[in-house]
Amino acid sequence: MTATAALEILTARALHPVRHGFFTRKGGASSGIFAGLNCGQGSSDMAEMVAINRARVAEAMEADGQALVTLNQVHSADVVVLDAPTQARPRADAMVTTTPGIVLGILTADCQPVLFADQTAGVIGAAHAGWRGTLDGVLEATLEAMERLGARRANIAAVIGPTISQSAYEVGQEFLDRFMAEDTALSRFFINGQGGRYMFDLPGYGLYRLREAGAGHAEWTGHCTYRDEGRFYSFRRTTHRAEADYGRLISTIRL
Repeated sequence: MTATAALEILTARALHPVRHGFFTRKGGASSGIFAGLNCGQGSSDMAEMVAINRARVAEAMEADGQALVTLNQVHSADVVVLDAPTQARPRADAMVTTTPGIVLGILTADCQPVLFADQTAGVIGAAHAGWRGTLDGVLEATLEAMERLGARRANIAAVIGPTISQSAYEVGQEFLDRFMAEDTALSRFFINGQGGRYMFDLPGYGLYRLREAGAGHAEWTGHCTYRDEGRFYSFRRTTHRAEADYGRLISTIRL
């Protein structure tokens, strides 16, 4: 079995035939707390191991390593338009392109990786959507950027990959208050937890924003990063264990 064959890649029928993948941590070269396919250049993992992992991802996407583009993600609603590969890691949380061969890569460890495609127009996108970016409109901004490149919103399929589920996402009153200040109807994405805390439904909220924005199709793969340690990295799980750092999953799409 080749290194690439050992990878586990989740896909969504809604995005086919566009090549894409939500990669799990399986099949990577990293060890220790990063064991598996850690693709986070910002982690404290050995740079050589991260480079090997990213090369395996590029190979799985049938692309050269230099074609894989990731961002300096800052929990914003900023979107960049790419017409050529870059290793500069633009400061943004989403990107779109019509250029074949560019592999758009989003790094996550509980936040939502969202892949977009309008197959008819030949426009794709990828977004990093944590609670802050989703609240601030990164998903809508990605749809708008795709439209400017010729996509039709009604033809865009958007798929949320592995992310933290409501049963694992405990938040406090201040967190809830930020959403209530936006719209009291958002209370539907919170249920009561223990000790006056709440449980937040991040993928449910992401789907709501996508559907309200008019995406032609929106779905979540249903995978929880926190609950499935064997397949996914999780920032929150690492925090609960007081570990020094955590790996980053990668989700990719290309024309």
